[in-house]
Amino acid sequence: MYSDERGLTLTTDSADAVEGFKETMAQYLDYRAGVGDAIKRMLGADPDFVMGQCFKGYLFNLFGTTAVEPKIEESLAAAEAGVGKVTSREAAHVDALRAWSRGDLTSACAVWDGILRECPHDLLALRLQHYNSFWMGRAQDLRDGVARVIDQWDDSVPGYGSVQGMYAFGLEECGEYARAEEFGRRAVEANPDDLWAIHAVAHVLEMQGRLREGMQWLDYPADAWEDRNPFKGHLWWHLTMYSVEAGDYDDVLTLFDRSVKPEAWDFYLDVQNGASMLLRLDLLGVDVGDRWKSLADTMEAHVDDHVLAFTDTHTMMALASDKRYDAAEKLLASLHAFAKTRDNFAAATMESTTIPICQALLDFAKDDHDAVVDGLLPLRYDLAHIGGSHAQRDIFAQVLIESAIRSRRLGLARTLLAERIAEKPNSRGSWLKYAEILEALGDSRRASTARERADAVLAS
Repeated sequence: MYSDERGLTLTTDSADAVEGFKETMAQYLDYRAGVGDAIKRMLGADPDFVMGQCFKGYLFNLFGTTAVEPKIEESLAAAEAGVGKVTSREAAHVDALRAWSRGDLTSACAVWDGILRECPHDLLALRLQHYNSFWMGRAQDLRDGVARVIDQWDDSVPGYGSVQGMYAFGLEECGEYARAEEFGRRAVEANPDDLWAIHAVAHVLEMQGRLREGMQWLDYPADAWEDRNPFKGHLWWHLTMYSVEAGDYDDVLTLFDRSVKPEAWDFYLDVQNGASMLLRLDLLGVDVGDRWKSLADTMEAHVDDHVLAFTDTHTMMALASDKRYDAAEKLLASLHAFAKTRDNFAAATMESTTIPICQALLDFAKDDHDAVVDGLLPLRYDLAHIGGSHAQRDIFAQVLIESAIRSRRLGLARTLLAERIAEKPNSRGSWLKYAEILEALGDSRRASTARERADAVLAS
């Protein structure tokens, strides 16, 4: 038996396996592309290493696709085979993997919370609880899950910067922007390679409309994160978001093609990034060319691949936007069937939230804008159930606004836009749409002021 660098017992006879666990953890926390090789070295040193097999299963779960279910089951079986010889903490990790493997995120998070009550330095449990709370739309748990243990951490404990970065993101999603920025910047100072902490600050700057500051914050060389996994594309997505909100459309598609669009649309986060950005540009009247096609080509083969509800909605974005209506209907049918899955968190969101959103996206593509408004308006304060951040879910608010405009529900469109510019006063596209609606309602004075505000955003 050995201990990790934070003093937690690891049941194995191999010092090399322990070193491999440490390496795998470092690669995972920094989103390094070499995490798979680190796992192989760790389990090559001890194939019976329960925490090693558990970690492998966890990492396969992070792929967000049913295609890796056999790999997850293989790791789970290997971990269960040795569970009688390990500590209660390690055995609990196996329980969490078992729950996660069947989509029971509620039970998995409860297990990780239990681990953290006894072992607040279990950084793996904390990171996974944080990750899954995000995809469950539980902003308070994103924050409080870290708050419950952060008092047990300080600079003397390896990984403290990662804990601060997680806390920063939880604070941001709860609207505590000043404290979020403070913890996020402190985490990046401690570890400039911490993409999650960089990401947390990027969210603060976006939510506060500090667009030029955001562009500076993410002003990295194009090859800065070449050794990272697809999460790097999400940071580039954030950089693109600043330009979209500011109205700098000229360079958006260049950046999209350079750094947001992957070589292949085979990872859920790439799909979310790509679909939501292309739809944002569509809503602003920017010609995206044939960029929907390659994304829709891939997602047409994934209509039965249900792990994250948020990804399901972006699969529909791709199919509907590329006018693949038959595939879109197959997706809806598959979602209805998936909704019957027991003890699966994503399945439980289907009938109440995910399917209505997907139906609205399909209605939007078919120009049935009354149906879009009727479908999305009652859901606008319940969207967190499908996971994602406030910034990511904002795309659905934009679809609702555009459908209110196109269905000529001008009073509704005005109020939705008034709400949006109050929250995002540096959104050029929103000011221009607001001006358009005010003009249509006969309020030329306010329309002129709105256009001036749009011009000011572009010039800033």
